[in-house]
Amino acid sequence: MPAILIHGVPDTHHVWDGVRRRLTRTDVEAWDLPGFGTPRPDGFGSTKEEYVDWLVERLERVGEPVDLVGHDWGCILTLRVACLRPDLVRTWAGGDGPLDAGYEWHPLAKIWQDPVEGDRYMAELEPESFTHGLVGGFDVPADRAAEMIGRVDGTMKDSILRLYRSALTVGAEWAPELSRVAAPCLVFWGVRDPACPVGFADGLAAALRAPDPVRIDSNHWPLLERPAEVAAALEAHWDTAADLGG
Repeated sequence: MPAILIHGVPDTHHVWDGVRRRLTRTDVEAWDLPGFGTPRPDGFGSTKEEYVDWLVERLERVGEPVDLVGHDWGCILTLRVACLRPDLVRTWAGGDGPLDAGYEWHPLAKIWQDPVEGDRYMAELEPESFTHGLVGGFDVPADRAAEMIGRVDGTMKDSILRLYRSALTVGAEWAPELSRVAAPCLVFWGVRDPACPVGFADGLAAALRAPDPVRIDSNHWPLLERPAEVAAALEAHWDTAADLGG
């Protein structure tokens, strides 16, 4: 039963590198979503539904239920997979990705969702200033921030815009079906996350019938600030599921 790790925005599978180095198991894979460090299939429109369908197809090819983990948009998308195809998911874990009708998109997301302002933002994106924003506003380590923005190419920019524009009401659309998730769940969250406040972790854990969230002393990217803590929380979660016969 492998573990599959799914990134968010504006990330690639590399966001999980620090966590993966600290995991004791060797059957761990971190996938790139289409358009994020990897080409998009022909005709792929980068909507939230298409990303879910892509994940379902990839997971079906694994051939057995997996330990599914997501951060940011990876959290939201993997939750939807766990709702629609519980047969593909042995356990689920995720964080810093609210799926709640009461969540209001953060200011940058609102810019990306605007057809005029979003296109202008991406056209004028300046790597150095964006890197400074990640470091100053989100406490991303400077070297990791530079690596992150260095991977943001034209395909990723377009994918981000299309994804966010498909998701204006994702909380209202998808949150009511969280009760369909059958796998044991773990919610982890950075307590200093300004874009996705930690209060949403409690509501998500309650909707998933999960234990209290694991609160991590970090900003939006606990994977980068506190990878050892994330790894420890995941391994404890997987061990508990194994003890319960999952």
